Amino acid sequence: MFGYRVPAPDEAMLISGGRRGLAGAPFRVVTGHGKFVLPVFRKTRFLTLAMCEAEVAETCVTRQGIALTVRAVIAFKVGNDTESIVNAGQRFLSDQDQMSVLTGRIFAGHLRSIIGSMTVEEIVTERQKLATEVLETSKTEMAKIGLTVDSLQIQSIDDGNTGYIAAMAAPHKAAIQRQAQIAQAQATQASVEAEQVAARNQAEYARQTAVVKAEYSAQVDRAQAQAAQAGPLAMAHAQQEVLIAQTELAQRQAELRQQQLRAEIVKPAEAEAERIKVLAIADAERMKIQAEAAASYDRVALDRMLIDQLPLIVKEAAGGLAGANVNVLNGADGLSEIAAGLVGQGLTILDSVRKNLSGSAEYPRPGQGEGPLELRGALKPTAGAAGSAGSAASQRTGKNPGQDKPSDGPISID
Repeated sequence: MFGYRVPAPDEAMLISGGRRGLAGAPFRVVTGHGKFVLPVFRKTRFLTLAMCEAEVAETCVTRQGIALTVRAVIAFKVGNDTESIVNAGQRFLSDQDQMSVLTGRIFAGHLRSIIGSMTVEEIVTERQKLATEVLETSKTEMAKIGLTVDSLQIQSIDDGNTGYIAAMAAPHKAAIQRQAQIAQAQATQASVEAEQVAARNQAEYARQTAVVKAEYSAQVDRAQAQAAQAGPLAMAHAQQEVLIAQTELAQRQAELRQQQLRAEIVKPAEAEAERIKVLAIADAERMKIQAEAAASYDRVALDRMLIDQLPLIVKEAAGGLAGANVNVLNGADGLSEIAAGLVGQGLTILDSVRKNLSGSAEYPRPGQGEGPLELRGALKPTAGAAGSAGSAASQRTGKNPGQDKPSDGPISID
């Protein structure tokens, strides 16, 4: 529309003519919106609000008297408030490039002043402190001309040909170089160790690969060998099973034959031996019974023979009395007593003979020897026997046989 003006977003529109602006300013400030401006009666100018840049390269002397060339960059702009715009418009509206020149000069002066109070070590090591102090000292002056500083950057500090900074940096440089060498050595060692580890890993991998290949090859060879030997092995196993079966059959046949031999030979032999043993035992029993019977028969025969010989013995004893003088005092009783004594003597002699014959190994049998047991000389009664008979007769009468009639001598049996 004719006469309607709108400033750019980074501009401030200054309208001169007509009434005055804020605080008696010769113009009015319009930002962020448009304004109707009467032609001919009003004049419109624009002031940039964009960021501006100023470079400073100043030779400064430190507190130690060492000259340093300091390069810095200042980023500034016109303030957004109306007062700053008015101050900047009154100073730089006709030549806005002067804002960078004036800002550089202002900062150069403050930079020389602050560096003069610091040492090279402080300037080098504390650049942020230097920039902060320069900003603080220049803030008031920049506000008077309507400018605000966004940042100050110290780009470089150069001591020229003095070599002070280089000498100051030498220990640190040496330490850094030493650390760099150590780091390089460590890196080299680590690299060598890594290479060695990698080589060992590769060797181990190659070994494992070779082992696996060898195992696979061995397995393949074994499989091939087993496949090649499968037929002979099967045949050998079959023959072995046949041999085992034949061996078992032979063992069973041998056991059967052994049982047959036992049944055919051993058992009959054992039965025959048992039969012979039983027969022998029976024969021994028979012989024992026969011996006992024979011994019993011999004793019976002996007793019988002795009984048969008893009259002969008594006769022989009585014959001994034929020539003897025997006085019989009590008649028939006395004779009976004499005869009883002779018989008792004969029985005593018979019992003695029987005992003597019982201890011999074999009893004599009747009919052996000369005469009836050859007892004629052995069975001769003595005077003692006749005396015994006479004593018996005398005792019954109470008289001595020799009192009435003397005897010619003792009674004896020859």
